[in-house]
Amino acid sequence: MSDSAFLPRSHEDHKDNTKIVFDDMSRQVVDAAFRVHQNLGTGLLESIYEECMVVEFRKRKIPFSRQVEVPIVYEGEKIPATYKLDLVVNNEIIIELKSVEKIIPVHKAQILTYMKTSGLKTGLLINFGEPYFKEAIKRFVL
Repeated sequence: MSDSAFLPRSHEDHKDNTKIVFDDMSRQVVDAAFRVHQNLGTGLLESIYEECMVVEFRKRKIPFSRQVEVPIVYEGEKIPATYKLDLVVNNEIIIELKSVEKIIPVHKAQILTYMKTSGLKTGLLINFGEPYFKEAIKRFVL
């Protein structure tokens, strides 16, 4: 069976749920996540899935950064608090990893906020707690 059978056909867009076609980089990330999910299954810590995603990205020569620190600017002033993005692929796609039984609205709000504050327009929310991989990926585009 082709891995592409597991690729989502549409994205979660906080505005209108418009159907889009995955770009090549997103497809590569989804394929890597599928491989990790297939090999490990569910039930492990998010940090383990992150390490395995890094291995897959390196094998596939996918450019990435991990635990990318993003400053918070409030009222034009940079404050000392920051947050970290799990993974950023090719300086354009935020990868937010979860290992939870079910994605809830706050997880979606989190990635949308990350996208807004970082200036990156595409995000993939990947839940390794989901037993069926095709249900594990949510794509967001601003």
